[in-house]
Amino acid sequence: MAEISVDTQKDHERPLVRLRGIQRQYQVGGEIVHALRHVDLDIYGGELLAIVGPSGSGKSTLMNILGCLDRPTQGKYHLSGVEVGARDGDERALIRNRLLGFIFQGFNLLPRTTALQNTELPLVYRGLSGKERRRLALAALVRVGLGDRVHHTPAELSGGQQQRVAIARALVTNPPLLLADEPTGNLDSVTTAEVLALLQALVRVHGRTVVIVTHEPDVAACAARVVTVRDGVVVSDERNSRPTDARLMLAQAEESRAEVS
Repeated sequence: MAEISVDTQKDHERPLVRLRGIQRQYQVGGEIVHALRHVDLDIYGGELLAIVGPSGSGKSTLMNILGCLDRPTQGKYHLSGVEVGARDGDERALIRNRLLGFIFQGFNLLPRTTALQNTELPLVYRGLSGKERRRLALAALVRVGLGDRVHHTPAELSGGQQQRVAIARALVTNPPLLLADEPTGNLDSVTTAEVLALLQALVRVHGRTVVIVTHEPDVAACAARVVTVRDGVVVSDERNSRPTDARLMLAQAEESRAEVS
């Protein structure tokens, strides 16, 4: 497998992600379905960006291309200075392990392994020693507030704690880009606010770049930039000068829960 050469130059004028003329077509029966049509998009380091759109708009296809889970039919995709759009399967797997972290709606945790072991998984493919894997995984779990739950299995954790494990797993390889696919879709209002507050802190305090795909307006309102996709086209790309502070959402949700109880 070819080694991936990553551009590590610190340049705030250069986008972390650059999509140019991205198209994705599928053959369904005798029909050609245009999932994405000539998408141009730049994403810069330290952004919290939401991708929104109705079902069938192309937002999931766009996320799959950003995550190197799918390849565009046409167009160029550069990530961290690497042209990744046309790479083969093995090279895309290497890119995913080095440059990307994934957070899923369903958590995707192994049920019979501990939070620590789940968080270590991406490091196994790096060839690190068990001691080093544990050190990095523990640090990631502490960062998301789960230092006291490292030996618990998913069944022993709440939904919010499971999503925090998933976030720790995404962080453990120190990737430049985190991709969150409906990360609050299975969570109640309090836990949703907790997860969003954590993602905002990762951007605000640690300078991470986070892209969230969501259909929830309240979630998108927490992003500093909202990209709307419809019929495979980016129809708007708007800056949010006053994104919702998820810490305030959390306080309000906890107050409402207390009133009900």
